[in-house]
Amino acid sequence: MNILIVEDDISLNNGIVLSLKQDNYEFTQSFTIKDAKKHLSYTEFDLIILDVKLPDGNGFDLCRQIRQASDTPIIFLTANDMEIDEVTGLELGGDDYITKPFSLMILRARVSRLLRRVKLESIDEEIIIGDFLFNFNDMRFYKKGNKVELSKTEQKLLKILIKNKGNVVKRTTLIDKIWAEESDYVDENALSVTIKRLRDKLEDNPVKPKYIQTVYGIGYIWKVEKNE
Repeated sequence: MNILIVEDDISLNNGIVLSLKQDNYEFTQSFTIKDAKKHLSYTEFDLIILDVKLPDGNGFDLCRQIRQASDTPIIFLTANDMEIDEVTGLELGGDDYITKPFSLMILRARVSRLLRRVKLESIDEEIIIGDFLFNFNDMRFYKKGNKVELSKTEQKLLKILIKNKGNVVKRTTLIDKIWAEESDYVDENALSVTIKRLRDKLEDNPVKPKYIQTVYGIGYIWKVEKNE
């Protein structure tokens, strides 16, 4: 299990690592939002411990950006015990909220609880549809028993389409969720290219796709067969 700790108090950041090390977790330590975004851009984490007040911004804003593309559990840390802040954090998609000062034993227990939930939910990450087997945990994808290699972007696109199978997903939604905070700078053509590449790898006839279909003027849909 890989944990990202975003906390500018160096002593507390290191203390959290020492407290949780005995549980054999792996850690990435960040002290600013900028550094955290860098790690989030190329690493998938199982849990994020996120301070609300950071030198270069607000943890709530970072949470909002993370939730556009990921449901990774987030524990907020804050020195502010106002109820409105706790409500804000939870409404933005936070999973827990701990007020400073706090016991590291309490934090350890809450981390353990959230990661147990992640393990239980990960069981559903292997999906069988027709000739396909998609395992998003191990990043293994098969068509008729043959392995299919997918890029990280293609995996994100596929996962969104599969989780919404039978429903149209708007182009703007796909761009926001796949490219997250970079979505403002992504040309819409990037989505079209990724759709084409995914069709080339999964469809028998990419020109006449059976699964990844275009809903003109709106977006895309993973078409559900009657027996699925």
